[in-house]
Amino acid sequence: MFNTHKPRLNRFLGSDGRCLDVAIDHGVFNEFSFLDGLEDMPAVVRSLVEAGPDAIQMNIGQADILQSIPGPRKPALMLRTDVGNLYNPTTHAVMFDQLVHWDEPIIGALKDDAAGVVCNLLLMPGQPDLHRQTVLNAARLRAACDRYGMPLMIEPLVLKSNEQSGGYQVDGNKKLIIPLVRQARELGADVIKADPTDHPEDYHEVVQAARCPILVRGGGKKPIGTVFSEAYAYLQQGAHGLVYGRNIYQHPNPARIVAAFMAMIHEGANVERALAIYEGR
Repeated sequence: MFNTHKPRLNRFLGSDGRCLDVAIDHGVFNEFSFLDGLEDMPAVVRSLVEAGPDAIQMNIGQADILQSIPGPRKPALMLRTDVGNLYNPTTHAVMFDQLVHWDEPIIGALKDDAAGVVCNLLLMPGQPDLHRQTVLNAARLRAACDRYGMPLMIEPLVLKSNEQSGGYQVDGNKKLIIPLVRQARELGADVIKADPTDHPEDYHEVVQAARCPILVRGGGKKPIGTVFSEAYAYLQQGAHGLVYGRNIYQHPNPARIVAAFMAMIHEGANVERALAIYEGR
C-alpha cells in the first residue's frame, strides 16, 4: 500500500533518508534570549536558503518568508504547530503547550505547502497535566496528518528543574529519553527529533526505540569543536540527521556550519573534515 506521507517525507529526508533541519522557530516561545540572531527574519531566511540545508523549521507567522522565495531549489519547510512556556528561565505556576490551530491543526501547513509538521511531547517533574496536553496534541495531529498525507515529527523532551537559575533544563538520562521516544513512535511519529543522551555510546538504543528516522536535537550554544564532536558521535550511533538552531543562526557564518553539517550527514565526514570545511580549508 502506498504511504501517502512519502512524497512530503522525500522533500526533507532526501534520497539517503537523512536530514539537516535548521530550527528558527524559537520566537514563538516568548523568550528574549532566543531572539539573539533572529531579529531580522528575512535576512536569516535568505542566508539559510543560500547555505542549503535540507529543511528549515519555522512557525506559521514567519513561514511566508521562506515560501515566498521563487524556484524549486530551496530547503523544505517544517512547520511547528504548538506553542508553550517551557523555555522561560523561571518556572511558571501553570505550564502549558497547546496547538496553534486546535480545530484545524495542520491548516497552516497545508496552506504554506509544508513538508511536515512538528509538535512537542513533554515530560517534566511534577507536571503530569503538561504531559497529557502534549499527548493529546500529538494524537490530534496524527489524525489530521493521516487525513491529508502530512508527515508528523514529534519532539520528545525530558526536562529537569534547574534549582540554580530557575526554569528547566534538558535531562539526558537514557532511561527517561528512551521510553519517551518510544511513546512518540507509538503515538504515530513519522520522524522523531530527540535530545542527545548523556553518553553518546547509548544512542543506538534511542534509534532502536524510534524505529523511524531520528534527528538529534542540538540544544544550547556550544564551542564549534564540541558541536561537531557531539554531532559526529550521535550520527555514528545511527541517527539519521540533526536539528540545530542557535549553534547555526547565532553564529557569524551560518553557511560554513551548514556546509560542515551537510558533509557529516550526507557524506560521512568526520570531525576533522567538518572543521576543515568550517574553516574554509
